[in-house]
Amino acid sequence: MKKLIFAIFAIAALSTTRVSAQGCGGAPSEEGIKMFGFLQSQYKYSLTEPTTNTFSFERARIGAMGKIPYDFSYYLVLELSPFMSARPEDNSAYLLDAFITYDRFKMAKLSMGSFKTPFGMETNTPCNGLMTVYRSKATLQMVSPFRDLGLMLLGGDENTLVQYQLGLMNGSGLLIPTGKIDDKNRKKDVVGRFVVHPVDFLNVGGSFRYGYPGDNNNEATRLSLGLELKAKYSGFTLLSEFIYDEGALNDAAGGCSGTPVDIGKVRKGAYVSMAYMSKWNVEPVFMYDFFHSGFMNTSSGQDIPIEEKYNTLTFGLNYFFNDWTRLQVNYLYRAETLEQKNDEIVVQLQVKF
Repeated sequence: MKKLIFAIFAIAALSTTRVSAQGCGGAPSEEGIKMFGFLQSQYKYSLTEPTTNTFSFERARIGAMGKIPYDFSYYLVLELSPFMSARPEDNSAYLLDAFITYDRFKMAKLSMGSFKTPFGMETNTPCNGLMTVYRSKATLQMVSPFRDLGLMLLGGDENTLVQYQLGLMNGSGLLIPTGKIDDKNRKKDVVGRFVVHPVDFLNVGGSFRYGYPGDNNNEATRLSLGLELKAKYSGFTLLSEFIYDEGALNDAAGGCSGTPVDIGKVRKGAYVSMAYMSKWNVEPVFMYDFFHSGFMNTSSGQDIPIEEKYNTLTFGLNYFFNDWTRLQVNYLYRAETLEQKNDEIVVQLQVKF
């Protein structure tokens, strides 16, 4: 691992020219090599009984990407934060993204390696680009694994009429369950996302996944469907997404935090986020998200349908010191089927480089 970290820093010394790749960081540019990363220092105050408070690094990532003449590019990101470790027992750093892309054709690129699951708008929004500190509970509970190993065909971007991603994935996530890389399931997941940009300020799209999250010879299947909408106009931003998920579960890790809950065979959820960027670099933010999970309670000897409901209101304020430094303050008001005191105040300072 030390050799890997040294290699990434060595790449930074060679060049700072930007390249194009999908992932957590970086920006489109010409051929060359680019070093990038970001750090999110965080303070959390939980209004539980008793109250708790802690400082942490939500994420600490460093990466590099570059072009290989003439039609190939590479992209890799290392997660350094012990709070996001794929193996909590040793707090080890690990490769989060690592893929090679054949990118000769803008509308038909081919990537192979470890990358984000091509499902949903919020999942594929970089962590350093989220309007709130946390992703919605709907996304955190139903998209997992957030990252996986596989092959993906993709094309287009927000400047083209159509943008799409189609992936054939292991379905087991990264380093799951005990730090091993081998995939236990001979069957693969098929995952895809399709987005249309009919006008400059509007994106509309949908996602799907069909897979087998269990081990070999496990016939249990999983089906996920999603709808998304994004509108940006004159400083205003509106984001919304609905996700439906049924069948077997996969609670694999993959680079994004989220506390698992006891969920049943049918899940659904959605969120709506709104923000306005003022001329003073202050951005007020509001997000409402819900997550509902239905299952059958058989403890009494009878099948009794039960639906667990989780609702969260996030009130936030973002301040941008410059293009690379941002302060976020969020208050999360939570309401569940079983009422409990678990509201939260989160302050996060982010620096990109």
